[in-house]
Amino acid sequence: MISRDEAYALVTERIPQTNLVSHCVAVEIIMSALAERLGLSAQDRERWALAGLLHDLDYAETAESPERHGKVSAELLADVVDAEMVHAILAHAGHAPRESVMDHALWCADPTTGFIVAAALVRPEKDLSGVAVKSLKKRWKEGAFAKGANRDQMAGHEALGLEREEFLTIALEAMQARASEIGF
Repeated sequence: MISRDEAYALVTERIPQTNLVSHCVAVEIIMSALAERLGLSAQDRERWALAGLLHDLDYAETAESPERHGKVSAELLADVVDAEMVHAILAHAGHAPRESVMDHALWCADPTTGFIVAAALVRPEKDLSGVAVKSLKKRWKEGAFAKGANRDQMAGHEALGLEREEFLTIALEAMQARASEIGF
């Protein structure tokens, strides 16, 4: 299995945009927090975090052909991560059914990072520290706010057995705790 340092090096090598690297790290952070909340082992938390970090590995390469997104990553990672992680990466891009808990977690964590970042960017101080779950719950209902953050996809938290408020709390607190890693 690839180490976190090796995975991060691969992400920064293949994704030239700093904001997309930060997105991948943010998904890693949320995936780790979700795995912890769900009571998974340290080894599984590491696997979930790696799936989050690597989920958009092919994004720069497939930007002009989104139908290939996820498939290229799966090919690149087939020999360095396990089959469940590859499946979750394929499922997040719509190329496999969401079956495992990891699949569902990655599906809902992915757009949530952008939603939380958007909530930070509309604040005067433009950082995560001032974002509150209450404001995220309010913004969830505003379709024009962070409209790229698919609410139906984010609602995948229900498949994890989490209510919206708990899911948003887990994601926000995890991102706030490691804000410096994602440029906030």
